[in-house]
Parts: sequence; C-alpha cells; structure tokens
Amino acid sequence: MTPKEAQPLSVKRAQVEFHNFASFGEPELNLRIYAEENERRGGVIRNHAGFIGDMTPFLELGANAGHSSYMLCNEFGARGFALDLSADSLRHGRVLMDAWNLEHAPVRIAGDAANLPFDDGSLRFVCAFQMLSQFMDIESVFREVVRVLAPGGVFLFAEEPLQRKLSLRLYRCPYYETMKPWERRLYDWGLLGYLVRDVIGARQEESFGIRQNHGMGLKEWDALVKKYFASREYAAVVPERGWGEWIVKRLAVSIDPNGSEWHAARWLGGTLAAVCKKAGNAPVWPAHDLASENFASFLRCPDCQGSLAVDRDDALACATCGYLARNEGQVYNLLPSAERTELYPGERGDIIDFSLPGHERHLTEGWSDLEGVHGNKYRWIAGRAVAQLSRVAPGPQRLRIRGHASAPGIPGEVRAIVNSAPAGEWKLDRPGLFLLEAEVPPADVYTIEILASPVWQVPTDDREFSVNLSMIRLVPRT
Repeated sequence: MTPKEAQPLSVKRAQVEFHNFASFGEPELNLRIYAEENERRGGVIRNHAGFIGDMTPFLELGANAGHSSYMLCNEFGARGFALDLSADSLRHGRVLMDAWNLEHAPVRIAGDAANLPFDDGSLRFVCAFQMLSQFMDIESVFREVVRVLAPGGVFLFAEEPLQRKLSLRLYRCPYYETMKPWERRLYDWGLLGYLVRDVIGARQEESFGIRQNHGMGLKEWDALVKKYFASREYAAVVPERGWGEWIVKRLAVSIDPNGSEWHAARWLGGTLAAVCKKAGNAPVWPAHDLASENFASFLRCPDCQGSLAVDRDDALACATCGYLARNEGQVYNLLPSAERTELYPGERGDIIDFSLPGHERHLTEGWSDLEGVHGNKYRWIAGRAVAQLSRVAPGPQRLRIRGHASAPGIPGEVRAIVNSAPAGEWKLDRPGLFLLEAEVPPADVYTIEILASPVWQVPTDDREFSVNLSMIRLVPRT
C-alpha cells in the first residue's frame, strides 16, 4: 500500500501563493483578528499552564505572520521559533512588532511541518493553531512533533475542526455573506448545519488548490493523541448558532454523566484544543543554550540532516552538504532544496510574479502601471492583455493565473488564449481572489492572451478596468 502523502507539492505551492497574496500585503488590516486569536490562544495556555510547564524553547507550526509566537515571546516570556511554509507571511511579523510595540521576536523559519528542520529532542514545547487540518495525513505531523520534542515535552494544538455527526452532509456551504437568503435564515436559526457538510467558507482556499481535512471527530483525534503521547488534556468549543443548535447542545450536556460538552462536540462538531505530553522527564537546558545567538544549535539541515551554523553573512550553512539559507527579511528558508526551488523560484522564464523585479520583460501589451505593496503587487487590465512565458521544466505543463475580481466586474468572465488557441474560459461569480488553471500544449515559448469582461470605470479614474493580475506561471501537470 502506497503511504499517504502529507501534502502534495501542488498544495504547498497553492498555500505559498495564497498566503502571500491573501493578506493583501497589508497585515495591519488583520491586527484586530490577530489580537482576538491571541486572546483565545493565550486563554487556552493559561487554562492548562500547570500541565504545560516551561515553554522554552518553543516551536509554533503554521505560524502565519507569527502573531501567536510573538505572544509567547512577549506575554509569556518564552523563547523559540515561528515556522510557516510562507516566508512572506512570516516577514509581515515586522508590522506586528511596530504596531504592538513588542520587544522580543521569535526566530522565523520557512519550513514544512511534516519535515521539520530541527534536531531530535531539541524542543520543550510545540504548538499549532488551526493548521493540522491543512494536511491530508495529519499523523505525519504528529510523528515529526514527537521526534523534535524532548522527553516530557508538550504538544498543544487548538482550533482544529471536529467532524459533525448530526448532518446530512449534502454540500459545502459558502461564506455567510454569499449564502442564498434561505441558507442565511437556516444558518441564523441553527438548522443549516444539519444539512450541509461544512459551514466554513473554504471555497476560496480550495479554489486555489488548498485542501482541507475535516474528517476527524473526537474519537479519531483521541486515538491519534493516545498513539503518540503519554498523557493529555482536552477542551472542546461547541457552537450555538440559533435555537436549532441550542436545544441539541443542552440535550447533549444533560445526558453526559459529567455534564461536559463531550457528547455535544460529537453531535454538533466545533473545535478541539488538546495539550499532549510526551513520555519521560524533561531535561534541564543551560540558560546560555536558549539565547538567540545559539538558535542554530536546535536546527538541522533539511537536505542531509547535518548541523547548521550561522556564518559571517548571517546565513545558516551546512558544512556537510553545502546547504545555505540566507537571512532574507529576517526569515531563514529551511525547505529542502528541491522544494525551495519550486516554491520560491524567483524571477525566471516560466513565471511572472508581479511582486518581483524583472517581471516586466514578460509583458507585451495591455498592462496598467504596477500597483500595490509587498506581497500584493498587481497590474490592472482593461479587457485584454498579452504576456509571454518560456518553458523551464520538462514534461506537460499547465497555465496558472492568479488575480482579483472587484464587485463592479461580477458576474464576469476570463478567457485565456495560448499560442493563438483557446486554452480556458472561466465564469467569475464572486469578488475576491481567483486562481485559474488550464492545460497548454507542448511548446518552448508561450504567448498568453488574457481577455476579461465586463469592462468598467470609476468616476475618479479615466482608466478602464476588468480584473487585476498578480501572477502568471507554468506549473507541471499532475
């Protein structure tokens, strides 16, 4: 039997592209959300503080901008690492330090939670918030967490979805704002959840190629935790959306021998927080080993698993195989070389990333001036634009177009013509980010014509608009 893949490369690529662009390059817009998440997550830590114990050195998986890692450093006095697949998301943490007047920062690492660039038994505390469900093989992350935890170390994961038992699971429901009137009414009454598979609004993420694993109920989570950890503490949050869920939740609590929400969590779903302790007694780390200047001692080379050291240029270098990770905007990219090349290709012939200098050489006609900020640079097109890509990788290719549709252009349409032949046609039925993919025939050079409608204007601008585009690239066909 072939082992289940934790995350295909195509999904990793989608996550890097989505999280680079989804914050619109302006993390300050999300400060309120980050603060609210930290309040919830800090509450979980305080409620289980006696069980968790010391949290230095820590590692946060799927840290996004690193806001919860900053909380651990500045509110709880811990020291450690923030890891995310998206280096750009981690770079946004600089905005948090300024906005919240923070003194301490985690070491920021771009890396893969299923292939951690950390030594065995090197960490005391690992945490993950709302990220395990991004893996088709969640157990692969558990195995890595147990490997890098020292004896007696603690793994805290929280805000992970619980599969709901009381549901016909007919379809996936969209965001509340885009629900049909009857769906919104049933949602407000607490009845929609009995019909649909999820009321989570994952459509946008999935349109990018991100996959979400919401098939874990309490029983499955508990079995996985018990397989790898010696002891545990749980807390479930069960929603109450209107009278339809209020009644069932009260019934479930009333029949529980301990008056807990365990039955309610099985019936209605919700989210789970778990604090899991590895067997053994925690070692005592000398204080100097936890200083920021010694952070490389906790890491290992993602290519050969050899030791890493900080060189004179502030890069992480492996003396065994020559692997090098430069300090790029206060982030070290410790993905394996092959994945790093694919996920962070830089400026090359088969990709137009409007956030990178040099992309202009691919553009021929129909493009407006460059706009936006780091992580979200784009160009508007009026109704037609032409660009050119060159093949770099062998094998069959797909065309991938990333862009954004504004409300005046909805409903809309985008068409792609590649080397004078129609390649794809897509309907846009909602404003926001979109990702379009189409098969392309074998060629060394691709002339790509993008047509979009409707074309619209605003009173304060004499230009014509349809959609704006932030990336056009070729990807291997899978």
